[in-house]
Amino acid sequence: MIYHLISDALKNFRGSLPKAPRLYVAGCTGEPIEIANSLKENSNFGEDVTFLGIWIPGVNKTDWASLHATYKAETIFLSPDLRASFNEKKTSFLPLTYVQSWKWLETTPLDGAIVMVSPPDKDGNVSLGVSADFSQVILEREGVPTLALINHAMPTSKSSPKYPLSRFHTVTETNTPLNQIPSITLPETFDRIGQHIAGLIKDGDTLQFGLGNVQQAVLSNLTKHKNLKIHAGMISDPLLELVKSDSLSSDEDAVTTGVAIGTDQLYDYLKSSEIVSFKPVSYTHDIRTLAKLPNLKAINSAIEIDLFGQANAEFIGGKQVSGTGGLVDFLRGAAIAPNGRGIIALASTAKKETISRIVPRLPADATSIARADMDTVVTEHGVATLKNKTLEERAQALIGIADPAFRDELQLAWQNIRNQL
Repeated sequence: MIYHLISDALKNFRGSLPKAPRLYVAGCTGEPIEIANSLKENSNFGEDVTFLGIWIPGVNKTDWASLHATYKAETIFLSPDLRASFNEKKTSFLPLTYVQSWKWLETTPLDGAIVMVSPPDKDGNVSLGVSADFSQVILEREGVPTLALINHAMPTSKSSPKYPLSRFHTVTETNTPLNQIPSITLPETFDRIGQHIAGLIKDGDTLQFGLGNVQQAVLSNLTKHKNLKIHAGMISDPLLELVKSDSLSSDEDAVTTGVAIGTDQLYDYLKSSEIVSFKPVSYTHDIRTLAKLPNLKAINSAIEIDLFGQANAEFIGGKQVSGTGGLVDFLRGAAIAPNGRGIIALASTAKKETISRIVPRLPADATSIARADMDTVVTEHGVATLKNKTLEERAQALIGIADPAFRDELQLAWQNIRNQL
């Protein structure tokens, strides 16, 4: 039975749950926004619910803990959208990588789940569509009742994980547009960063990148490359530039990803693509998978980097604003892949060029990437290779790609630090 009213589906689903349930809620493009809207409007779902999920900053804006005075949440990212409930101690932050998050979701006490799926196919199977990252770990756990929100706007592809509709305790439906994350016009700084990174990439390489400006800048500078492959946690609209320029490999596994986050142009392409495969985090981020990918170039970003090569990707002004996500997983995978390379890219300054993002030393609580995991750093001023370099060589390489206005200041700070070591 498919409930046509989401409120009726929630009422039925609640009957399968204990008094104070822990519920997984999908994120990324699988975020069940209409479920959240229904919970806001109807207070009959019960009290003392704890929601668990991997909700992406800038993409998933629902503060699940705020939907009721007694609700709580647990997550691995802390975006501005969750700040109020975090300050109220209603949302709890777990400092986990993606691989660690998968392990957490495998074992944490769980009473139910809410996931978005595509419409059933001719065999009665629904799929996770373009959001296959974490929900599979929940659907493979025994005894976890799950509410399926069939979204008629959710595209499916040949590789999307599929499940019989009978797997779900409760089923309802909607026709809600997926999250839309369009490309933007980037500052010239990012184009220069993209050009530097493109110079590190050769035809036939396999690329990983995170969501955001760096991904867009890099891909727009790779249209003259050939036979490229993508192995990433997520893909977005800039991928289409490589499709149009015939820069991607024609192999069936040319693009492997967990999630697509973009616009309808990307989602429409994925319906018929023969080269994109959707896999769970247990595959895309697993170090055993990454270690087998020759010429893997893992390209990500950070907020600031110090002269030891340590990076902060989570804090601004001492406040948690994000999480590590798959950053460290991919850096470590690239480090052991044949001819692999981990690249961290960032603009050299912030706040209208008044602050250097290459700093003398990070605060003790702001280290997302250890210096041993850092390989290559790129700013608009060039490339600093840190792998197998001494402390002195690292510091000088990083000063060399800092904004020129801050180099003397950084050089003096380094001499003071060096004298204390």
